Amino acid sequence: MSTSAGGGFQLPPLALYIHIPWCVKKCPYCDFNSHAAGPTLPEQAYVDALLADLDEELPQVHGRPLTSIFFGGGTPSLFSAQALGRLLEGVERRVPFAPDIEITLEANPGTFEQAKFAAYRALGINRLSIGVQSFQADKLQALGRIHNGVEAVRAADMARAAGFDNFNLDLMHGLPNQSLDDALDDLRTAIAQAPTHLSWYQLTLEPNTVFWSQPPTLPEDDILWDIQEAGQALLAEHGYAQYEVSAYAQPDRAARHNLNYWTFGDFLGIGAGAHAKLSSPQGVIKRSWKTRLPKDYLDAGKRFSAGERLLEADELPFEFLMNVLRLTDGVASELFSARTGLPLALLAGARTEAERRGLLHRDPARLSATREGQLFLNDLLQHFLP
Repeated sequence: MSTSAGGGFQLPPLALYIHIPWCVKKCPYCDFNSHAAGPTLPEQAYVDALLADLDEELPQVHGRPLTSIFFGGGTPSLFSAQALGRLLEGVERRVPFAPDIEITLEANPGTFEQAKFAAYRALGINRLSIGVQSFQADKLQALGRIHNGVEAVRAADMARAAGFDNFNLDLMHGLPNQSLDDALDDLRTAIAQAPTHLSWYQLTLEPNTVFWSQPPTLPEDDILWDIQEAGQALLAEHGYAQYEVSAYAQPDRAARHNLNYWTFGDFLGIGAGAHAKLSSPQGVIKRSWKTRLPKDYLDAGKRFSAGERLLEADELPFEFLMNVLRLTDGVASELFSARTGLPLALLAGARTEAERRGLLHRDPARLSATREGQLFLNDLLQHFLP
């Protein structure tokens, strides 16, 4: 059992992740818990299940308001505004919303309808994350996407017209047969849409995907490095500051939900396959996960919970740093004790060695990776393994 309770521990802020597992078509690179939708979606039954799932989680709230909600998937924008509205009303009846709550909905350009997204905005959803991935026809075809480049641009226009002044574009690089010019053209097109936030990350081949068993031809390492360097310079030139390994934002537009996650905050997880990280007032920290298959999640005779694991005290340094060191600026050193209940001195030996190797900044007031430490994050984290 975790023995993290100790001097300095504070209950972290609380967020909510809601997983909606259906999409139009499963993409060959995707390892998320997503399933191709049939002709009709069980919207009402799934909302009922989500609220029943949340009811079981209420003892973990400990009086905290929700600082953010994130609808992920799958493609949450397949659900109607009526269904999402009933869900949000049900959530707010159970857990109070912070006055400035951030509510993000993932959406794909192929599912955009102006009236539908205006209705989402009227519900209080105030941020979109649009899964563009690329604007180029051959790259979109290789990725198995259902939209084209014109629809991707139109989606950004429609988001603004629906009242969303805060939206993210999801963009990949290192795509099959992608050149440096291809990658930069994608980035320039994305920047031209004036999103407040860009998630720009390299395609990786994940187990249990089509791409894993039938790998496409990906760019050579030297091209990948050139793309990374030139792309980061282009984003900085246009006012997008990198605040996490693959996240770039205009001033004061970093995703609050993401920041809560990367600073080892707490998050409830409801929905098929959703994960959670939660703390008790005594400083016991656990990770948990839900039944993965939608049909099982909807089966009233089965439990929503598929498992949980308490984090032991000797695991917490690694668990904490695995998150916070992804942030470009890291975090204040004192956050370690506030989030884990453990003394900062516990990190001293490993911290000194990581600093000596140039992977961690020599700053007693902050825990932050150097440029080299971010590039070789796994090497840096090895110093803090239990």
